[in-house]
Amino acid sequence: MHAIDLSVYLVLDPDLCGGFRGMIDTALAAAQNGATVVQLRAPKWKKRALAECARELKTGLAPFHVPLIINDHADVCAAVKADGLHIGQEDLSPADARAVIGPDCILGQSVSNAAELKAVDVGLVDHIGIGPIYSTATKTDAGPQLGIEGFAKLASHKPCPVVAIGSVKATMAAELFAAGADGLAVVSAICGQPDPGLAAKQLAQAVFAAKAAQAKLSSCSQIP
Repeated sequence: MHAIDLSVYLVLDPDLCGGFRGMIDTALAAAQNGATVVQLRAPKWKKRALAECARELKTGLAPFHVPLIINDHADVCAAVKADGLHIGQEDLSPADARAVIGPDCILGQSVSNAAELKAVDVGLVDHIGIGPIYSTATKTDAGPQLGIEGFAKLASHKPCPVVAIGSVKATMAAELFAAGADGLAVVSAICGQPDPGLAAKQLAQAVFAAKAAQAKLSSCSQIP
């Protein structure tokens, strides 16, 4: 399993960011202000544009040691030597994805219900995204919203680290980490904001506080 810090997981959206240059600028502003992972997701783009954007993102993120994850396209991930790939339930299977990206790449997978969670192969998958927490306009093919309670029910059986996704906001950090999240994946909470760097900083602060609270609870529960 490839361990990464999932705390503040930014999923880029070309429409909200204003295209190629907007996604680069948003990603770098977020990385400077606490984002720990960046995923490039542009489902309407041709692969050449996706690869060009990925290469520029990888170069820009390198000084911050923030990994770049490619959504869906295993071939693009391999071609640009991205740090990882994220797949959905209708994309390549984890086994096929691994065959393309190799054993050293990070692999994430989306799940939205108990059956999909149970099928996760931790021999292939490093972490999972559980959602949507609430309905989202940035992913119209997402499943029914889970809510915090539904997320908690799935996260209680997590076979590997999980990120919560789907209209997630900084104000939800405490509840989601208490429910079992290892990180928060966001789109509109950073993309398209008037100041993406400030939005990322506020999210990172909320996540840090939520993680500290959970660590304190855990340490107290271990005191005899």
